Amino acid sequence: MSSFPYRLVATDLDGTLLRADESISDRTRDALAAATAAGAAHIVVTGRAVPWTRHILDDLGYEGIAVCGQGAQVYHAGEHRLLTSLTLDRQLAGLALSKIEAEVGPLALAASRDGLEGEVLMGPGYRVHEGRLPYLPYEDPAELWAAPLTKLYLQHPTLTDDELTLAARQTVGGLVDIVMAGPGVVEILPLGLSKATGLSLAARRLGVKAAETIAFGDMPNDIPMFGWAAHGVAMGNAHAELKAVADEVTTSNEEDGIAVVLENLLAA
Repeated sequence: MSSFPYRLVATDLDGTLLRADESISDRTRDALAAATAAGAAHIVVTGRAVPWTRHILDDLGYEGIAVCGQGAQVYHAGEHRLLTSLTLDRQLAGLALSKIEAEVGPLALAASRDGLEGEVLMGPGYRVHEGRLPYLPYEDPAELWAAPLTKLYLQHPTLTDDELTLAARQTVGGLVDIVMAGPGVVEILPLGLSKATGLSLAARRLGVKAAETIAFGDMPNDIPMFGWAAHGVAMGNAHAELKAVADEVTTSNEEDGIAVVLENLLAA
């Protein structure tokens, strides 16, 4: 077996490392373990905030650094502490939200609060996957802005995710960043924040460069990460925008797409 060509393997979670039931296959676990044994570090880079990520990292036996909240949070899983955390300017977010709603009409809203125990608040009409992840419902809009936030989630009653993302970017692109992170998940982030931001910070802590990194993802919010890494691999189930900029397209998350690529690299 030759040496593994990368020192860092960066993987998104939903639609990438995780299957639809939020499990990780034994084959993918074994491939990541083999890559680690060959000298590479594995780092999770997810749009989920820490409270929605921690149980998955614990299940993996993951004790390294993870990038959460679309890059806003760099989290040390082994020490259970935040190394960095960037919050959304709530006044600016409120202005952006009012401009978007003036353009497209009322939105259903949710928000992710900052911190290790930061709750996810969900307002009236926001569609969620029942039973998957904990959240707190709210009725009073003032609750949304009562504590520091990492991001806002937007949903529209009739526009598709692509249509809402485009309309929001055209309306407030100079104030905040807008990303589509998954089905029904369009987010308002601090301007300039992306997965690449958090990944570059984490990689620096690990002493690893972009040229030594392979990244796996499935949604448009992974595009900056692909731009930063030496090699970007889109899952077979990935959004067309990500496939268009990927260096390689593998099989789907249900078909062990990460393992397929890593096994080929390890066997080369």
